[in-house]
Amino acid sequence: MAGERNGRDIPPNPSPLSAPADCGGGNPYLRVFKSNVFVRNHDRAIDFYVNRLGFCVVADQRFEFGRWVAIAPPDGTAVLALLAPRRGSENYRLIGRNTQIAFIAEDVNATYDLWSGRGVHFNQPPQPQLWGGVFARFEDIDGNIFELLGSDEMSRLIEAQRRAASERLEAERRLEHELLIARQVQARLFPQTSPALRTLDYAGVCVQARHVGGDYYDFLSFGPDRLGLLVGDISGKGIAAALLMANLQANLRSLLAMAREQPRGFLRRANEAFFHNTGDSAYSTIFFAEYCDETRQLCYANCGHLPGLLLRATGAVEELAPTATPLGLFRDLEVETGVSRMDPGDVLALYTDGVTEACNADQEEFGQHRLIAALEQHAGRSAQATVDAVLADVQRHSVGEQADDITLIVAKCTNPPQ
Repeated sequence: MAGERNGRDIPPNPSPLSAPADCGGGNPYLRVFKSNVFVRNHDRAIDFYVNRLGFCVVADQRFEFGRWVAIAPPDGTAVLALLAPRRGSENYRLIGRNTQIAFIAEDVNATYDLWSGRGVHFNQPPQPQLWGGVFARFEDIDGNIFELLGSDEMSRLIEAQRRAASERLEAERRLEHELLIARQVQARLFPQTSPALRTLDYAGVCVQARHVGGDYYDFLSFGPDRLGLLVGDISGKGIAAALLMANLQANLRSLLAMAREQPRGFLRRANEAFFHNTGDSAYSTIFFAEYCDETRQLCYANCGHLPGLLLRATGAVEELAPTATPLGLFRDLEVETGVSRMDPGDVLALYTDGVTEACNADQEEFGQHRLIAALEQHAGRSAQATVDAVLADVQRHSVGEQADDITLIVAKCTNPPQ
């Protein structure tokens, strides 16, 4: 049976380091949220807890029922909610009670000296206990009573927790640094130059949802009058997708010499390499187009990607539908190509699903129809200005954290300079 000493319940096994019960078993996440402390005035209470006890304010909100303030000690995750009830209410009579809330200190005597020097009133100074620890009792500015405990075992536990927290923070810092380097490395995989053409103004952008991602776009120079435009979307997200993206980019770049003369063979070879270098679940959709500056001819292959959009100056819109399966799904890739001619004023848009699947607060996707409307609205601008404007439209439409990488290429056919 639990005994009672110094007005406190003592558990049968007072050791604070007793082995915890196994709380796994697939239970949903659950933790203690807060303990209520009733005070007369929020500002006076905040001043006491922050400036005398060293607590921090983690929330200070106003709701219909009044002000709600949450504070927390400098170490740990416990939260106290400071509530200021109306005078004469039932909760107002709870001000100045024994809260039954206890704080653990690494050194109770040092904490006692520090807090006493700041004017904290202790009903009971630190005293040794039969269970081997030290116990003290103090009041806040409203007379609410708290306990302060400590022991050698608790000190060792606190020190172990401090070391674990420090190691965790250092690991997180290293990971953040490594992700930053990975982001910088991946940024170099995107096109660094844009070969000039006489009849095509083009630009692209990729905004990743995480530090690194699986979207890919490229501009491939096939000589003074030919340009390759490429957009890809790797399966998955994050680091894994970024590694696959780098692998695919290297494969495509290594086969660049074949692309101009044998576009089908170029994609077949890229598919074969991607298939052998990746796992069973890895694949990538690809839209590859080759533009001839002299003839304004566009030859393309769509490997399971979203349809390219060709907005004619006449107002018509053509969808450049898939002509092959995604890369990496099958050992052999059967590729068909499509051919179209671009006239001055025509606009080609290649994009990933991060553009069309961006959702607003009502879970409405940006969609192809909004993309077409945005491209038509900004048709009079340069390719780079159009990319920037459409990206801004997508981001305005979206709410919350970006869910997927956003990649867009816009290419506008122009009259050759005289």
